[in-house]
Amino acid sequence: MYSMDDLHQINAQLEPLKSLADREVKAIRGLTGQLYTPHIDAYNDVAIKKADILAHLKSNGELPFSEVERITEQLSALHKRAKNRQIVEYINEKYECRFAAIKLSKSGKIVRKWAKYWLKQESDGSTDKAWEDQVHEIWPSYFVIRTLDL
Repeated sequence: MYSMDDLHQINAQLEPLKSLADREVKAIRGLTGQLYTPHIDAYNDVAIKKADILAHLKSNGELPFSEVERITEQLSALHKRAKNRQIVEYINEKYECRFAAIKLSKSGKIVRKWAKYWLKQESDGSTDKAWEDQVHEIWPSYFVIRTLDL
């Protein structure tokens, strides 16, 4: 279905869209209401496509699963009932359980689906930025809130 060439093409599309989306985010910070955000939407669409390609290549054994994916799998299995912002220890490292709203009702007032992910904590209690970036790259759909099509 997907190949490494597909991944290279997606990566080529992602970089210019990322810079445009970042500028758009900076320009709209603090504003409220319905905003037209074509660059953010385009970036999110390409990021989700890239994640689909990576997942396909990893499930076929063409690419190895990352440390983030392996540890997330273990933490989710060990701590099925972890609550938001709960910190657990695993192999001498601390990880914080987080939930993100990924599906809203049509009105946007009710969360219909939550995504659970884990962030690695530094010794000072801050979040490991490299780990967080990988989480965003592997599961970009967790950070794109969508309303349900009813």
